[in-house]
Amino acid sequence: MNILVRADSSSTIGTGHIMRDLVLAKQFSNDNVTFATRDLPGNIHHKIDAASYQKIMLQTNSFEELDMLVKKLSVDMIVIDHYDIDYTSEKKLKESNPNVKIFVLDDTYEKHYADILLNHNISGNEKKYANLAPKHCELRCGSKYTLLRDEFIQAKKEKRKIRKKKKSKTIFIAMGGADHSNISIDILKVIKQVRKSYKQDIQVNIVTTNANKNLNRLKKYCKDKKWIHLHINSNEIAKLMIKSDFAIVTPSVTVNEVYYLGLPMITIKTADNQIDMYNYLKKKKYLVLERMNLKKLQKNLLHLLKVK
Repeated sequence: MNILVRADSSSTIGTGHIMRDLVLAKQFSNDNVTFATRDLPGNIHHKIDAASYQKIMLQTNSFEELDMLVKKLSVDMIVIDHYDIDYTSEKKLKESNPNVKIFVLDDTYEKHYADILLNHNISGNEKKYANLAPKHCELRCGSKYTLLRDEFIQAKKEKRKIRKKKKSKTIFIAMGGADHSNISIDILKVIKQVRKSYKQDIQVNIVTTNANKNLNRLKKYCKDKKWIHLHINSNEIAKLMIKSDFAIVTPSVTVNEVYYLGLPMITIKTADNQIDMYNYLKKKKYLVLERMNLKKLQKNLLHLLKVK
């Protein structure tokens, strides 16, 4: 079967779409998988190359160019993981290629014209798609379908072996590969204040990628602080998580991984497309911030550190 994956990554879009699509692609190990993507600033095309998948560069995000590629490659199934490819484009693609199966990834409850729809977030709710997908569409929603890299499955097995120091606490921080909200330093400043004011021994593992436009500023801030360990383009995210006592992340794909490993967390919403996960976590009584708030973050930090 010829499978085409349509997704982008950049400093603005982030890296999550490509990363989860690479996990999904492993489910089709006996098929021919090709990624169609654009050459945008801060992309992570090296991840596609490292996984040895064929990569085709698109010049635009137009229907015409994508349709032409589907026909050229004799595609049997197209995986669409893109906020800017909507119901109208999907239906048009189906009409132009009636034998092509359309597999859509969605986490914002938009209307889709798909044969298979996957919302792999722990907050994924099949009932919400009642009037948003065709009756024939196969819905795959919730934690049962969460796309997890092998490293997380292995890390969960190893978690019991990790012995953490009782007096010292380690915090895992991930504001997305591109950190488009640029709040990592603000979070670190709050932790620095808590370390000083409450005499807490806190270590930090903060992860980011080269897609981060503010990477140099972050490097400069972390440089002389031995308690901060900055990890860029790390391939050991799961290991860093299980060595930590809790996490500070965005209510995004990363939450699925933190949840899977059973790590306490604070989430800070930084984008509109995170609202569903934010509401789910809030309902489940997790520590959530609707936006960056220094006082609320400090209060939540002290709660997890059990500082009165």
